[in-house]
Amino acid sequence: MSWQVTLSARAEKQVNRLPVNIKNRLYYLLAEIEQSGVVRGNWPNYGKLDNNRHHCHIRKGNPCYVAVWEVTDKKINLVEVEYVGTHEKAPY
Repeated sequence: MSWQVTLSARAEKQVNRLPVNIKNRLYYLLAEIEQSGVVRGNWPNYGKLDNNRHHCHIRKGNPCYVAVWEVTDKKINLVEVEYVGTHEKAPY
């Protein structure tokens, strides 16, 4: 069963400021979420933040880039990415 992935308005602005290689990794992550679901244990430092929020590192190192997404509706498989950017400013 596939998932529908959307970006929040804040995340869309953040994506526009990312380096190209980080954008490519993000789009790959979003494609995996769409096809395989929200639990992405194959990505570095993946973790479940609470019942409906998840995060993982898009790129390790300095600076470290992370993505945070939330399941907004389990019945219709809807996910919203709420943050994409450096680890320092991540909303954990």
